[in-house]
Amino acid sequence: MLAKRIIPCLDVDDGRVVKGIKFKGIQDAGDPVELARRYNDDGADELTFLDIGASYKSRATLLEVVRQVAAEVFIPLCVGGGIRSAADMRDAMNAGADKVSVCTAALRNPRLLAEMARAYGSQCVVLSIDAKRVSRPGACAVWHAFSHGGREDTGLDAVEWARQAVELGAGEILLNSIDADGTGAGYDLELTRTILDAVGVPVIASGGAGTLDQIANVLLPPEAANDHWGNADAALVASLLHFGKTTIREIKQYAESKGVVVRW
Repeated sequence: MLAKRIIPCLDVDDGRVVKGIKFKGIQDAGDPVELARRYNDDGADELTFLDIGASYKSRATLLEVVRQVAAEVFIPLCVGGGIRSAADMRDAMNAGADKVSVCTAALRNPRLLAEMARAYGSQCVVLSIDAKRVSRPGACAVWHAFSHGGREDTGLDAVEWARQAVELGAGEILLNSIDADGTGAGYDLELTRTILDAVGVPVIASGGAGTLDQIANVLLPPEAANDHWGNADAALVASLLHFGKTTIREIKQYAESKGVVVRW
């Protein structure tokens, strides 16, 4: 079994880390370089930076942050938000990113995934899916892929989109649950398992971490003696870390105590 990863997520706007609830109610969470240094020292397996400013200026600011972080830490860096072309990917990679994530641009032009994979390899291409449940309670679960920071419903089935993206060249899925984002109510385990069943690439679960138990659950394999399991390859964590409610070391120790194989 491959060891599971713990990945801090830093949503960056105008050079600061911010966090909201269900993609709204944004509040300041600190300096990105300072936080990245702390998470690196505490044992993070990777770092994910997302530009939520959606402008040329904010993207340039984020790339400067990535340059500063890349000069100080030696774990993989993923950059997303505002990546609209292979040229944007090149800029991110030149700034120090090891891989990039794309969401809206890939929905607009799915062939972009193939272009990026040809240029840098599938291992460097992460498809970010902002998924929201659209089925009625009691009905078969259906999620749609949303674009523009979770504001626009594309009408596209998120599971089918994941399958298509992997066929085109995405080497990893960053799965963001809009319903769970920032709520602290736990990851969407059903969504995570459904996407995992549909694709043959690693899936990073994102959105909803509120307790150590919830993080362990989303990583637990199906054979675990627990009705709540997700079997994700990695867990993205933001608010719990940014606001000092726990540390990466504590997360790993707890997950390991529950039967999750983690990296040390």
